Amino acid sequence: MTNRLRLVAVLCLLSFLALSGCASDKDDPNAVEKQDPVEKMYNSAADTLDAGSYTEAAKQFDAVEQNYPYSQWATRAQLMAGYASYKNLKYDEALLALNRFIELHPGDNNIAYAYYLKALCYYEQITDVRRDQNMTELALDALKQVKSRFPDSPYAKDVSLKIDLTLDHLAGKEMEIGRYYLERKQFQSAINRFEKVVEQYQTTTHVPEALHRMTEAYLSLGIIDEAQKTAAILGHNYPQSSWYHDTYKLMGEPEDTLPPPEKTIYDRTIGKILN
Repeated sequence: MTNRLRLVAVLCLLSFLALSGCASDKDDPNAVEKQDPVEKMYNSAADTLDAGSYTEAAKQFDAVEQNYPYSQWATRAQLMAGYASYKNLKYDEALLALNRFIELHPGDNNIAYAYYLKALCYYEQITDVRRDQNMTELALDALKQVKSRFPDSPYAKDVSLKIDLTLDHLAGKEMEIGRYYLERKQFQSAINRFEKVVEQYQTTTHVPEALHRMTEAYLSLGIIDEAQKTAAILGHNYPQSSWYHDTYKLMGEPEDTLPPPEKTIYDRTIGKILN
């Protein structure tokens, strides 16, 4: 074979191999496709999020982290994947992403927001007082973490408000159980629940009613001294409350004989006790 023929044969072989390689890559399902630059992938995910396609956005942010795990974009993508799942009401998925972000990046500039978003995931799952309050307890714990760890953050004010609302919700649950016992004449069990409201949820709106119900339960048990003390506490702290008026009548005096504000039931009862 001449040198020229050998050259032609070699070129044909190389062309065949090249074409085979291209076809093989195209047909191989496991072939690795060339990825877009990380900035382009991240911005595409952000655009998808802005468009309201939260499920797809979460997937795209996950893809950023998977393909560029050691980049600064991967750190942002972790947090944004959690946010996308939160917006999609996929709270369990959001919590997984946020907990991972918090564990891996405790010093990140956005760590306060991660804790805040985690608290919202629990808070927005709180159910009415007739159901189990485990989620409410988780929300309260998460909100308190934000308040204690980041007292100067932009989220502190909203967290404080939500803590008050969460405590009021938990107190409401105790009141519901206490009323249940009271209606069934299980007075000591009812008192225990109302005492818990007074002692553990002092800043909530349920305290005046709890004191009134305690007075009612003590009177039903014939424990007059405790009823008087409880009524005195209610009169001293909530003299303008409608529950104070009801308690005053419950103690055996008509409403039109209510003392003026400067001389409440607290003053009269304490006088009786001291004498």
